Amino acid sequence: MTCTLGVSWDDGLIEYDFGPGHPLAPVRVELTMALARSFGIFDYPSVTVTVPQPATDGELELVHDPGYIDAVRRAGQTGRADVSHGLGTPDDPVFAGMHEASALVAGATLAAARAVWASRAEHAANVAGGLHHAMRASASGFCVYNDPAIAISWLLAEGAERVAYVDLDVHHGDGVQAAFYDDPRVLTISLHEHPATLFPGTGLPSETGLGDAAGTAVNVALPAGTGDAGWLRALDAVVPPLVRAFRPDVLVSQHGCDSHRLDPLAHLELSIDAQHRAQTVLHELAHQTAGGRWLLTGGGGYELVRVVPRCWTHLLAEAAGKPIDPQAQTPAAWREYARDRTGRQPPETMTDGSAAEFKSYESGFDPADPVDRSIRATRMAVFPAHGLNP
Repeated sequence: MTCTLGVSWDDGLIEYDFGPGHPLAPVRVELTMALARSFGIFDYPSVTVTVPQPATDGELELVHDPGYIDAVRRAGQTGRADVSHGLGTPDDPVFAGMHEASALVAGATLAAARAVWASRAEHAANVAGGLHHAMRASASGFCVYNDPAIAISWLLAEGAERVAYVDLDVHHGDGVQAAFYDDPRVLTISLHEHPATLFPGTGLPSETGLGDAAGTAVNVALPAGTGDAGWLRALDAVVPPLVRAFRPDVLVSQHGCDSHRLDPLAHLELSIDAQHRAQTVLHELAHQTAGGRWLLTGGGGYELVRVVPRCWTHLLAEAAGKPIDPQAQTPAAWREYARDRTGRQPPETMTDGSAAEFKSYESGFDPADPVDRSIRATRMAVFPAHGLNP
């Protein structure tokens, strides 16, 4: 199924850069775009690449306090830390032009949202986005402006009645959850490593939303060491039933790939193949539930050469409706470019060799399995609010 895909890209997006040695190295996005280009994805007639504009202050204020925006701009101009706003910490060091670079990331995701909402493309992507930890008045977890939350707020302001957000990053999507915790128009689902073992320390199944929004914040907290079969079982048991019941006007997804077994900052054990299978699930859900309107972003991912470029190139190809054969060789010219840029050995194929298979949760609950206990806790907490049997 060939789909129209709008891609937001400008080389300025790699200027979102916390400096040498920081895990969120912009080369990961650079190598992703280079790999996607080498596979010819941007040459498909159904794919359009658009240069985004930075988000305006008014657009940033859909989510962020004006005083915080001023603090970001000031820190980027003076180089001085402002820890009261989370700026100048080890996670979020101050860098020159911080506001401008962060506003461009937000603007790229907004451009993708506009393309989907105006039906210029069925799907739209910003692989440099997905900065899901930023809070209303503070930076957090490598994130300055919360581009997914800004895009969702814009969609609501433009008339969307329901937006579903699915976060596949290994870290809890706390900033997006916080932005809509009392808004019943937004369903936030986060599939992440348990907060007892990973930043940001939130995302328990008991976090379900406030007031009329009770049941619209959904958290699947998985034990460290969870691999393909357990992760996919949890995804299948929670995400499709809830998204189908919610019937969103737009599906927004964050594809942090730090759940991979090679990622240096977390403790899940996924393969590229399981991550690609999840992309396929979300693509199908967008067509089944949201009229094909699918806004997708990148996110975390700190294995810069072997994981991020392959995962997000699969994502772009999937969204274009022309998936890449997992057995395909990575182009030799790209491997040479990746070695020159990083000094690291790039992968030779687009697969990790995993079957990415799982057994459906509907086949039976196993109380001895910690993954099943996590699934059950989530379903018990939120399924009844959606008329679903946990």
